[in-house]
Amino acid sequence: MTDLHVRKMRFAFADYDVPFLWNEENPAFSSMANAVSFLAIGFEKMIVQMISEAKAHITDPAIAEEAIAFVRQEGQHSSAHRQHAKGLIKAYPQLQETLDDVIGAYDKLTAETSLKYRLAYTADLEATFTPVFKLMLDNDSTLFQPGDDRVASLFIWHFVEEVEHRSSALKIFSSIVGSDVYRMRMAPSIFRHVLHVIKIACEGFNRHVPLDERKIDALAMFASHRRAQHLKKWTPLVSFEDHGPMPRAFDHLPIGEQLTALVGVVRSQLPKHNPDHEKLPELADLWFKRFEDGYDVTQWYTAENAASE
Repeated sequence: MTDLHVRKMRFAFADYDVPFLWNEENPAFSSMANAVSFLAIGFEKMIVQMISEAKAHITDPAIAEEAIAFVRQEGQHSSAHRQHAKGLIKAYPQLQETLDDVIGAYDKLTAETSLKYRLAYTADLEATFTPVFKLMLDNDSTLFQPGDDRVASLFIWHFVEEVEHRSSALKIFSSIVGSDVYRMRMAPSIFRHVLHVIKIACEGFNRHVPLDERKIDALAMFASHRRAQHLKKWTPLVSFEDHGPMPRAFDHLPIGEQLTALVGVVRSQLPKHNPDHEKLPELADLWFKRFEDGYDVTQWYTAENAASE
């Protein structure tokens, strides 16, 4: 029997203006998280279609139950991120074009690749989430807490549920495909596609969100872009378009924690990887406990402050 729980959340994004720069102390993380929101909509749409196609190939009842719970959680994530994106598009209408391009990239992937490849794609990407999101959740005091509480709460909810279903995609892949060699072989093309989609989102942010509102070059997370911009800036007769400063979202985090996350990402792609053995963020356990106790997790920090008064 699956341990996953489907939790329906409403963050009331339609009730107030949704800021692009939702963490003013870290514009780079604000932009990165917004790109994740756009990617999540397209990726999770692909997952829903993939699981629908995969059901006929699942023979183990336990895996079938896990797949249903997994896709229902992902459906809730997609719905919430759509509301977040809708709020951003209300402020910057041309971002609809960017969102359409992101979704289109995943629609194209669904149309042009095999079920086997998409199962590997989902397993590989989902396997990276626990070490990456642990880094973020372990540093919530600087990445999330200073920001807009509802946007922060959306990402905290999504990330702790990704930790909760950290093994689901690999279980489904193993039950249908069962080849770690294939998963490893496909990893380079999978992560090229992920970065391509994130780049689509970030390019859209640079085009459609004024610099004085985003504060940074949204493409600054890409080392190749930073190098190219520096080269263009100091090369005579080369066209240079300055999109703003290029800080990185995690520059202030301890280098040891960043390296631990990187090692975890590499380990997640190796044969016999078992996400059940990963070290988990303490915030995840606290979140699940508070949810069960009836805490308003859609206002994670606001409700915490009110409870302590």
